[in-house]
Amino acid sequence: MSSANDKSNKRAKPNYLYAVISVASVLLLVGFFGLIILYAQRVVQLYKERVNVLVELKDGVDEASREQLAGYLGEMPYFKAGSLTYVSKAEAAEQMRETFGEDFLRLDMPNPFYDVVTFNVRASYMHADSLSAIRETLRGLEAVNDVFYQENLVTKVGGNIRKIGYIALATALFFIFVAITLIHYTVRLALYANRFLIKNMELVGASWEFISRPYLYRAIQHGALSGAIASGVLLLLTVWIQRNLPELQTLNIQTGMGLLAMILIVLGILINTWSTYIVVKKYLTMRVDDMY
Repeated sequence: MSSANDKSNKRAKPNYLYAVISVASVLLLVGFFGLIILYAQRVVQLYKERVNVLVELKDGVDEASREQLAGYLGEMPYFKAGSLTYVSKAEAAEQMRETFGEDFLRLDMPNPFYDVVTFNVRASYMHADSLSAIRETLRGLEAVNDVFYQENLVTKVGGNIRKIGYIALATALFFIFVAITLIHYTVRLALYANRFLIKNMELVGASWEFISRPYLYRAIQHGALSGAIASGVLLLLTVWIQRNLPELQTLNIQTGMGLLAMILIVLGILINTWSTYIVVKKYLTMRVDDMY
């Protein structure tokens, strides 16, 4: 008799371990997509920051003026630190000679090149409007003859990034919808064994708030635990990627990983709590006959 009661009690207890692992697996899927977005965002940022802006200097500009220009650029918010290079007109002619052969500039003609200062802008300023404003500002400087950059490349990069952004947003919404659906059915399955207990508590006069409170508290704990498990697995995956793919070590995603972990934990808590509330409320409003 005692053995039968023990078996009955085991059947009556929801399998919360299964629910936690299942929710963690769903959140891990969402987090993996988020990790891909983080890496893609960093790659796009690095690519955008490699577009060169060429500042052509006027003839006769001395070294002091060049240093003054370099100091001016270093103070600008759009300037990417460490990207400034200087190419003299003599160096430019030598590079062209190496590319096109000794016949280049073989005739007694003056050097057609200018001294050039090259730098990169930060990714947040890699827009046609921003670059146009930067060019007009630099053109107004006394030492500057003209400013050049690849306008078609900037426009193409901006258009492609917008398309990728729309695709990523649609995919993210799809993953979140799938996560909500799977987690809801997981919670529903976990609480199925307690449906009669929930209904009996209502029948003896317990309030909905009193009945729901312990389930909601447990849902918050399990949601946070599931999010933490998913975040931990993602962290291990990131460490493995960094060790086995050295080319990705330069992509600094630590800040993004911290934000992603917080999102997974919050998402786990919100979806788990909402699903638990919906399921408990459903059992409270059902007739006893419909529970069989």
